[in-house]
Amino acid sequence: MKPAGWLLALAGLLAGLAGALLPAVPAFADDGLQAVSLQHGGQQRRYLLHVPANLDRTRPAPLLLALHGGGGHAEFMANDARYGLQRLAASAGYVLAFPNGTSRLPRGRLATWNAGGCCGQAREQNVDDVGFLRAVVADVQARVRIDPARVYATGMSNGGMMAHRLACEAADVFRAVAAVAGTEAAPNCEPSRPVSVLHIHALDDTHVLYSGGAGADAFRDRSQVMDFVSVPVTMSRWAQRLQCPAALKPVLERPGARCEAYAGCAGGAQLQLCTVDSGGHSWPGADKVRRGKPGATQALDANATMAEFFGRLP
Repeated sequence: MKPAGWLLALAGLLAGLAGALLPAVPAFADDGLQAVSLQHGGQQRRYLLHVPANLDRTRPAPLLLALHGGGGHAEFMANDARYGLQRLAASAGYVLAFPNGTSRLPRGRLATWNAGGCCGQAREQNVDDVGFLRAVVADVQARVRIDPARVYATGMSNGGMMAHRLACEAADVFRAVAAVAGTEAAPNCEPSRPVSVLHIHALDDTHVLYSGGAGADAFRDRSQVMDFVSVPVTMSRWAQRLQCPAALKPVLERPGARCEAYAGCAGGAQLQLCTVDSGGHSWPGADKVRRGKPGATQALDANATMAEFFGRLP
């Protein structure tokens, strides 16, 4: 073989090897979402990846995992009319991942997360969702330049409970979590390092009751009912774990919403609770909610609150 031909053949071989070693990158759809599949725990799992068009690719970006509620799915969480997270990503410079929970349905609808005490098939089968979400982070890092010190998770309802579990069991990966309308349900919670936690909840939530327990609207299958941990107990447990010496102090007060925070927590961790008076079991600041549900409160914007919380971490 002539030298030029040999070099071309070698280049082709190396290119083929590189393609085999790197994860396949499907094309982005018109909605800016890229569907990605991966194997974990003997199951084919998937997530949606969103990289804002205006992302500064010259520097590592923060990554935010957004976890849908029980009975939801990744596409539902990615719906900007309902959650506005793609708009948040464009303004705050986040890369977004919308993982899908476990479902018996072929398209992954009506999915749940194994947050410990809740919910559905994921809990019944003891699905390793902590391991799956670790794998999602690693997979995104193989595709996009991510700052490992700014990996966050948020979630709604069962997804919020799962975010709490990530803070408990994957603090080595997640710097902070923001849970909305889903209290802690982890079986054991011993974070490997101080992790920051933001919790947002409505006083009139009829699913995950603010004072604890499950509302009448929480479960279609009454055999699945569990007594959810109350918001005050959830915050008290985190204050103890994070060694926060002081009591909650007001940091925001406006009609229909208030935020309180602990000071002096171990390792500079931040712990904050935001309570809204109305909106029920919904995402504060959302434009659209499920049919038949009360409108989301506009007294507080969950996305803006979350971005401000993450942005001030040391």
